[in-house]
Amino acid sequence: MNFLELQGLSKRFDDFTAVSECSLSIAKGEFVCLLGPSGCGKTTTLQMVAGFVPPSSGRILLDGRDITAVKPDKRGLGIVFQSYALFPHMTVADNVAFGLEMRGVAASERRRRVGETLELVHLEALTDRYPRELSGGQRQRVAMARALVIQPPVLLLDEPMGALDAKLREEMQIELRALQHRVGITTIMVTHDQAEAMTLADRVVLMNQGRIEQVGRPFDMYEQPNGRFSSTFLGKANVFTGQAQGGTVSVDGHRLPCADLAATGRVDYIVRPEKVEITREQALVRGRISARVFLGNHWLFQVDTPLGPMQITHANTGLPQAGESDEVGLIWSGEHARVVPIGAAA
Repeated sequence: MNFLELQGLSKRFDDFTAVSECSLSIAKGEFVCLLGPSGCGKTTTLQMVAGFVPPSSGRILLDGRDITAVKPDKRGLGIVFQSYALFPHMTVADNVAFGLEMRGVAASERRRRVGETLELVHLEALTDRYPRELSGGQRQRVAMARALVIQPPVLLLDEPMGALDAKLREEMQIELRALQHRVGITTIMVTHDQAEAMTLADRVVLMNQGRIEQVGRPFDMYEQPNGRFSSTFLGKANVFTGQAQGGTVSVDGHRLPCADLAATGRVDYIVRPEKVEITREQALVRGRISARVFLGNHWLFQVDTPLGPMQITHANTGLPQAGESDEVGLIWSGEHARVVPIGAAA
């Protein structure tokens, strides 16, 4: 059952449209990531849900109730900002208790709920510390606790890990996903980080130029992108424009295999770098390695081919089988190629 619904949500600033006809249904307990490049409309969409920005058109329904015109403080949503927005003069406990105090919750009940929530985020030993005495990860967890303690129906996260270093961000992603599972709260998170969205989300909502490009589970989005933008924003992809007919796609005179026998006409032909193998024998296309980069758990090759530059990744199982300036053949299965009619995702 849909718990939160965005119905034709749009936001215009004078002659600029930040969000256009955004419609999305979110189930209770679902974790959804709004993903996209800067300026795609994801933050504006979150701000409309929060009530900070009024929509130009459309509706927001929460558990069947229209909250489009409801003031932010009356919506009861939990919000975590990228800056965390903690009060520097308050202790951890006082920061977390602030929302309860504003709602007139009795002191004894405040203490109980603050204690339970701090225990939930593993900060029960730091109740008397001030924000300046905490690490970045600890400050983030205080902000999470402050949002959760009011027991909101929906948790809104605006780039909550943007200020953390890469290693801590990975650790906090695991903690956040585990916390969301324990609490079971409906969550919407804004991020521009593809890996973060793929790690955390039940579903990814990919946005571009104010519109939703594609919605789906992370695995499905990665394996079945609906066009050039989706394939290149969610990970790496080799994309060529060609003509599909009879179970193959012709690109600059090369016949490339595809499993979609029904595809015809002008298409984008998409194959992920990890699906491509280097071969010394029969090849779909030949080229010369122009760059080879070691990335720890895998090698990244760039190969100049008649189709254009191609990227190939191979798992690191030892020394790679080819080096820079080597001429190589490339081969892949038609089952691993994605064929999308041009204009299908527009």
